[in-house]
Amino acid sequence: MDDATNGAAALDEDDRALAVAETKSVLRIGADDEDELIGTLLDSALGVAEAFLGLVLIDRTMTLRCRVARGWERFPATPVSAIGDVAAVAPDGTTTPLPVDAYALEIDSDGDGWIRLVGTRPAIVAATVSAGLAADWNSLPAAIRQGIVMLAAYLYDRRDGADAPPAAVTALWRPFRRMRLDARVPA
Repeated sequence: MDDATNGAAALDEDDRALAVAETKSVLRIGADDEDELIGTLLDSALGVAEAFLGLVLIDRTMTLRCRVARGWERFPATPVSAIGDVAAVAPDGTTTPLPVDAYALEIDSDGDGWIRLVGTRPAIVAATVSAGLAADWNSLPAAIRQGIVMLAAYLYDRRDGADAPPAAVTALWRPFRRMRLDARVPA
């Protein structure tokens, strides 16, 4: 897989309000005039957390594109809860739905989603994938949430970028980090 669209890490309106309130509490800010900036910093911190952890944190649906290869191909978004429509992508970007017998899909016990094409192979396919560790901001594990808030607060306080983020952020996230050591594929 090499391309995700419509799936960038960002908080929805309700989750953003909760996360902004938590971050303002850490920063000891009472006024609302910086809420937009703090929300943007939270989106950045959420993206950093997802990249570090190797997980989609809050449930969302995204379209993933991949170059076709032989055998099984793992979707980069995990944990996957559903894989929907699969389509061939033409060089001009238009998509044509693939018949169900043209591919096989699998979601393994680790939440990894897989696709394997059967028969004719288009150069690129697009699939609709739903993935996420938690349904919403409050459902995230507390340590992940706290690390995101700490990073956003750091980014707010240190807008000059003079020093590195606190090591406590990655210490909070490390137990949840997804590492890939093998090249396993579904049977």
